Amino acid sequence: MGRFFIFAGGLAGAAGVALSAAAAHGGGHDIGIAAPFLLMHAPALLAIGFFGRGRVLTAGGAILLAGLMIFCGDLVMRDFAGHRLFPMAAPTGGTAMIFGWLAIAASSFTKREGRGG
Repeated sequence: MGRFFIFAGGLAGAAGVALSAAAAHGGGHDIGIAAPFLLMHAPALLAIGFFGRGRVLTAGGAILLAGLMIFCGDLVMRDFAGHRLFPMAAPTGGTAMIFGWLAIAASSFTKREGRGG
């Protein structure tokens, strides 16, 4: 699972840089919002991939990633396709990101697998 989060973190970072460049060169407002979200969550995904242990942390990372994909996917669709990903996609993705971060916080109270807690 660690490699998956490292891969996802790398993709999030690359997409964040690409969308930042697009926004700087006249892209729409929504990609300018998506870019920093991708860039700020990429290190968290990388950290989970490199150092994460435990089911709660892994679940939190998965929820965080799903929310990030839905939230940013909706914003990108608005600018590039002219329509939403699906109704209420951005709020759904944002809510999922909040729950992902809360699960990551909760993982601090669980025993870490392979590290002796």
